[in-house]
Amino acid sequence: MKRFGMTLKKFLANKNTVTIVGVLIGILVLYIGYNWRIKQATQPTSVPYANQVIQPRTKITQDMISYMQVPPAMLREGVVRDTRGIVGYYTNYNTMIPEGSLFFRQALVTKDQLPNSAFMEAPEGYAIFSLNVNIETTYGNGMLPGTYVDIYVKYQNDAGQLVVGQWLQNIKILAVKDSGGRAVFENTDESRTPTFMYFALPEDLHLLIRKASYLKSFGMEIYPVPSKEEYETNPGEINVSSQDIRAFIESKSALIDSNLINDNNQDIIENDDEIIFIE
Repeated sequence: MKRFGMTLKKFLANKNTVTIVGVLIGILVLYIGYNWRIKQATQPTSVPYANQVIQPRTKITQDMISYMQVPPAMLREGVVRDTRGIVGYYTNYNTMIPEGSLFFRQALVTKDQLPNSAFMEAPEGYAIFSLNVNIETTYGNGMLPGTYVDIYVKYQNDAGQLVVGQWLQNIKILAVKDSGGRAVFENTDESRTPTFMYFALPEDLHLLIRKASYLKSFGMEIYPVPSKEEYETNPGEINVSSQDIRAFIESKSALIDSNLINDNNQDIIENDDEIIFIE
């Protein structure tokens, strides 16, 4: 044992021997490291891909995804490798994902990040209406998306009398935006002034409220009022609280056959005392 220790001591004392051993160890480390990196770059890994064409503004579900084996070296930056970053997300408004394509981070957004994503909440068969508002008519920015309002109108009747009354109930606010189309209540330090309020109505009421918005000669004004009722318990059921208001609006418009109108005519003809809507 003592002889072995002396031999090892002499061996380590030889500088040439130590240099050679160091070089051999370095070569071994480089060889092992190189092979490890080659293996890492060429060993296929499972990544998700689109098994069908996914159109813009589409919510991605698990059945739209399959998996393929791809060498890591072929994966570009931005490829999403975990389905937790894919399922439940939406394709961006300007992005279509082809069948067989990998998923890229820049092509996927959350629902809230989609432009006009609030409009996607409109029930089927409903149309979006935009109401002009301001700080005063929104009660100092007190009307938030997702809350409910009633719609009131103010106008002069045929006798010149001022009429103010509730017309519609149970209207859910979809969005409130400023003059630049930016959401007023986004999480931002920037102060934004409400200009447009958006909500959805069944087509018959949507057409009727648009007719009302053109009755300028009667001083027609349409404005929202915070609801006193808990309409959230029965969402989507819009009530017409005044048939008199509806009758007045309908009495000032007429439906005519568009086939009888020359193609050069406008869709809406405005006179002093009536509006003709062409259908």
